[in-house]
Amino acid sequence: MPQGLKNAKFYPRDQKGISNFFDAAASSDHENLIAEIASVSKTLNLNDWGVYLLVFDISHKIFSNEDDVKLLSWFIFNKLGYAVKVGLAQKHVVLMHYSKNIIYATPNYSFDNNKFYVVSNYAKENVGELYSYKQNYPGAQKALDLSMRVLPNLPSQMKTKTLTFEDLGKNYSVAFQYNQNLMDFMATYPQADYETFFNTPLDGRTYKDIASSLKKYVDGKKISDAMNFVLHFVQKSFAYERDDQQFGREKVMFAQETLYFNKSDCEDRAVLFSYLVKELFNVNVVGVKYKDHMATALYIPMDGDKVINNKKELVVADPTYINASIGQSMPKYKPQRPESFIVVKKD
Repeated sequence: MPQGLKNAKFYPRDQKGISNFFDAAASSDHENLIAEIASVSKTLNLNDWGVYLLVFDISHKIFSNEDDVKLLSWFIFNKLGYAVKVGLAQKHVVLMHYSKNIIYATPNYSFDNNKFYVVSNYAKENVGELYSYKQNYPGAQKALDLSMRVLPNLPSQMKTKTLTFEDLGKNYSVAFQYNQNLMDFMATYPQADYETFFNTPLDGRTYKDIASSLKKYVDGKKISDAMNFVLHFVQKSFAYERDDQQFGREKVMFAQETLYFNKSDCEDRAVLFSYLVKELFNVNVVGVKYKDHMATALYIPMDGDKVINNKKELVVADPTYINASIGQSMPKYKPQRPESFIVVKKD
């Protein structure tokens, strides 16, 4: 606990109280705390969302009053270089994080044409009328970036799960390990853009187990048959359920979560299939977004239904269309032009 930090208090409950808190925090021995947070973040390989959770966890250990917790978090985020604004709504502190990308279902405010999100109110009520504290911390310009190209290095709490499915009259099983701590971390995630979910990898141990099982079943098959087998694995290993039924809100799952949960929808399966087909077969793949559906499409020389992206033809692969092979679109979407394509980056 940094010397003098406990003396920081949100009093009086107005803009003067914000200044008082910041001044007290700034005059405390806070440098070691900031350095330790940066060090732990690096050791655990935390992305910005991991840092966000870590900062709030530390702030809750130092203060019990929620307004003080938020003001300490604001102070720490600024010291770490993040552009975070503070405001008051009904005399309570509100934190707003700058993000270049949309964070869905999250109250937000615009300052100088930049959007700041009240991340703590994700999927909750709006904050309402807000009085923003004008002062910006010098040099704190970093946006909150929810992308996760590398997974956090969390302590292992390994569990196992087995998926079963039937294909062409045969039954198959795929067993894998997963880290429960990673699942708990992903469960906290706000609703980021599709690119975040499509470009987040599986845990290495999980992928190794899945790949080992699938390769065993497709050994000796033609590449096209092997890819179709993987497509059928994703189509048939899970029950279908929409997000509002399963979670009571919109929730796109990471590939890791789709394997973890017994139920999923079209977006979740598209995320999982795109990762598996990219890694197992080294093919280029995109997410294909229709108004009310998500599929994938592959840059491969196969016959079947096609979509065009950047003047290139891609063959459709729909992980929700049960028993469909690569090149078969759902009849409803066959004549439709996709709304957009989600780029799946190669490592």
